[in-house]
Amino acid sequence: MKRTWQITTVTEAAGARIATARLAAAYGVAPLERTRLASALSGRLRQCLTKGGTWRLTLETADGHLHTEVAPSPGAAEPPWRVAVPCPEPADAAALAAVADEPGLLAEALLGADEDTALVLDKLAEQEELVAFHREELHQTNQGVLALHAELDAAGRAQREAFAAERAARQEAESARRRLTFLADASAVLTASLNHEEIVRRLPELLVPEYARTVDVWLFEADDDRRPPAPHPAAAVVAARTGRPQYAADHPGGLPGVDDHPLSALHPTRPLLCVPLSTRRASLGVLTLAPPGERWDPDDAVMLIELTRRASIALDNARRFEHNRDIAETLQRALLTDLPTPPGLNLAARYLPATYGLNIGGDWYDAFRQPDGSLITVVGDVTGHGLHAAVMMSQLRTALRAYAVDGGSPGVLLTRLHTFLHHLQPDLYATAVIARFQPGEPVLTWAAAGHPPPVLRGPDGRVRTLDAKPGAMLGIPLRQQIADHTVPLEPGSTLALYTDGLVERRAQGIDPGIERLAAALGAFRTEELDGDLDGSAEAILDPMLSDSERDDDVCLLLCHVDSGTPVS
Repeated sequence: MKRTWQITTVTEAAGARIATARLAAAYGVAPLERTRLASALSGRLRQCLTKGGTWRLTLETADGHLHTEVAPSPGAAEPPWRVAVPCPEPADAAALAAVADEPGLLAEALLGADEDTALVLDKLAEQEELVAFHREELHQTNQGVLALHAELDAAGRAQREAFAAERAARQEAESARRRLTFLADASAVLTASLNHEEIVRRLPELLVPEYARTVDVWLFEADDDRRPPAPHPAAAVVAARTGRPQYAADHPGGLPGVDDHPLSALHPTRPLLCVPLSTRRASLGVLTLAPPGERWDPDDAVMLIELTRRASIALDNARRFEHNRDIAETLQRALLTDLPTPPGLNLAARYLPATYGLNIGGDWYDAFRQPDGSLITVVGDVTGHGLHAAVMMSQLRTALRAYAVDGGSPGVLLTRLHTFLHHLQPDLYATAVIARFQPGEPVLTWAAAGHPPPVLRGPDGRVRTLDAKPGAMLGIPLRQQIADHTVPLEPGSTLALYTDGLVERRAQGIDPGIERLAAALGAFRTEELDGDLDGSAEAILDPMLSDSERDDDVCLLLCHVDSGTPVS
């Protein structure tokens, strides 16, 4: 089918437009497509009428489409306007034969166009409802997204807060670990010394500059009455009087267990923490600290107070040790008396305390004459170390001298000492060796009780160990009679009596040490022993004690018979 209209007037354009709409309806074009076609065609025809002239409208069905073309009259340069819509149904003959130039048909076509418009409006209303529905869905979705974002933000804030709390807790734990480590290390340093002056010197070294800018140690007993007293902050005086730490500053310190105090007039530019150096027995002084920054961290202050408490204990221990050491040294000097100088017999002695602890122990030596003119030499060792051992040693020394007044051989004297010690101190033991030199007799009488054997050097340089069977230790719960032993004594002979601290080493035992002593004694020439016995004793100690630190007292007594001179 092909239809053509010539259009020059508005009426012709309206008729052509109505005819096109009726034909599109006849061919089954959908109302929406039909309305679009009619609207587009009306717009095109309105343009054509505005331009003027004659225009040709052509409708043609081909390939299942309704093709519409508006072209100018032949010879015009303007290109034609075309549009095609699908037409799924063939038109009936009546629709194709109708002529759209009667008024009734025009009115009917106009009403049909309104029906198409109504259908389009209905479609538009449906689309608007659909758009509104989707808009509401989109709004609800947006609300959900906003709520989700809010939840995510809240979760993110909570996570950040948790991370911040964890980081703060980790930093706090690290700070606590650092404080505890410092406290342990500083305590070890302070308690390692038994010299209170060294402890006072080390306190600033430990605290400055990390925990304090300045450190002042005020010890009460260190004040010299001959000098004017040094000024101390009022807070330090209050701390000494009350026994409570004081914080002197122009602001509250907020430190646990610390009382606030006005700013010190002696130090008006910085706050001070004054902590008493107290023990359960007495107050030793006050430790005054200036903070490394503007003020104290509360945890650092707690740690410093604890360190001060430990320093107080270390100072108290050091002072008690020094006091006991002074007593012990006084006692030791009183007990180590001068040796006698009998004709023809030289004596030289050396006593060295252990290199740790009190410089006093239970080792002793002695030499004295009996009423019959015999010379008694003795070296002994009371078990233990320190002041108690020294006191017991002095009692044994005194008892031995008392027993020797009644006479008696070395074995008899040791037997009586054994009985005395067993009844005096049942839990205390001792060892001893006694040698007796009798005037006019070239014989040495000796006896030992649990003690290392004497070493005798002959005038020819040969050395022998007097290892005849000794008695048991003095004081053990055993009845014993300690036997005497004798050995010839020639002019130029030298007898060495000693304690186990000279020869015994934990890793080697005692026998190698006795062998070293014998070798050292045998290395001297008789002339050296005759001329300088003190120097010879010193020469023996140097190689014997150079290999290790002494953990026991050392005692050595050399008895040398002059060459060619009989003992008298």
